[in-house]
Amino acid sequence: MEERTLCFALSEEQSIMKETTAKLVQDTIAQNSHEVDEKREIPGEYLQKFWELGSILSAVPEEYGGYGMGQSPIMSSIILEELAFGDMSFAIACTLPSLFLNPIIEFGTEEQKKKYIPPYCTDKYKSGTLAICEPHFGFDPQSLKTTAQKKGGSYVINGKKCFIPYADESDHMLVAASVDGKNSLFIVSRNNPGMSIGQREKNLGLYCLKSYSADFNNCEVPAEDRLGGDDGLNYSKILQKTRTALSAIATGVSRASFEYARDYAKERSQFGEPIASRQAVAFMIAEMAYEVDAMRLMTWKAATALEVGNDATRESYLAKIFAGDMTMKITDYGVQILGGHGYVRDHPVERFYRNGRGIAILEGMAAV
Repeated sequence: MEERTLCFALSEEQSIMKETTAKLVQDTIAQNSHEVDEKREIPGEYLQKFWELGSILSAVPEEYGGYGMGQSPIMSSIILEELAFGDMSFAIACTLPSLFLNPIIEFGTEEQKKKYIPPYCTDKYKSGTLAICEPHFGFDPQSLKTTAQKKGGSYVINGKKCFIPYADESDHMLVAASVDGKNSLFIVSRNNPGMSIGQREKNLGLYCLKSYSADFNNCEVPAEDRLGGDDGLNYSKILQKTRTALSAIATGVSRASFEYARDYAKERSQFGEPIASRQAVAFMIAEMAYEVDAMRLMTWKAATALEVGNDATRESYLAKIFAGDMTMKITDYGVQILGGHGYVRDHPVERFYRNGRGIAILEGMAAV
């Protein structure tokens, strides 16, 4: 009988990286996520352990100091889900360097690549970041209010940004701004006198992820620091990659809520039987299970389009919209199944709920 290949089977390399990342999560953040969340800071050694796996440097070409294996949105999606299963903040913080490096690798000029990539290709974790979100009602990442105007050999940026992870310790950030109605990215130094970083934000969730606002007041950057040069870049591709990444993170958070609530329902007994045997609870658990799988498949569909070089505008947008809705549903079910215990901080479902709320709101905090 002819052997048949499963359509969604992971490759050997993907399986190994999935298992390796899952073990890292289990050995570090999974057992300490509550304490880390309470202290509101991820220990540097946790980030360093992920860095040493080499998954970020694998996407960097050898001529700039990386391993030259190329970018793989599918692999990145698999890794992000495993990281977010441990903690959403951890997933974002671990992969911040790729948020800065990958757009430069794909769209940067040769001079930009030579200047900005090698400093990250060391044996130490080094954060870079991206500033897309803006603090106004109805924010649309395609309709940016932050502007950049050409002035001689420079661009002058004016506007406000928010939800910028690790802005306080990233030497450079990519800033999204509109140039004559065309969206672009600019490489801005943290020491630029025209940019002021605000106080650390106090958010509903993501307690241990340091995020900041930033004001750009006649912030002047050299023309050669417009990503891609005078022609700019395919800004839509940036959104496709960040939305796919957030969908992968949402899958990890939702899966964590589902598995915790499922196991709790099997162990928690009332009136002589596990609460999982009650139809209402069993139906909720079943819904959580198939929605997690649906989120993963939509994420992989978007990642696959990106992997083969196709436009993934539709796939990534639908994946993120679905992920935002389903993460709220699944994490809310997690709180409900635990009842009163779900509302107290002794159990992680309340953290999954708070963190998951950000999926629908945040833009540009992770990339595949």
